[in-house]
Amino acid sequence: MQLSDYEDKSLDRLGDAIMKGKWSNDGLVKLIELAGDFLNIKTVPKYAKHNGISDVAARKDTATRKNIEIFNVKFIIDND
Repeated sequence: MQLSDYEDKSLDRLGDAIMKGKWSNDGLVKLIELAGDFLNIKTVPKYAKHNGISDVAARKDTATRKNIEIFNVKFIIDND
């Protein structure tokens, strides 16, 4: 995954602010929810159920959807 210079610098600033205690747990949860809403991220089983396909089919078709792993849980990004 290649990030832009802007993204790298923004993540550095965010990381610094988090480490300095400027973000509360509630604020960080809201940040994760915001990103999740934008990405339309779903677990593989929820994505499969929503689209009427099997979990295996959801995992296999990586040409049309992005499979990722976060916190040891597999997700599908579907924001096209």
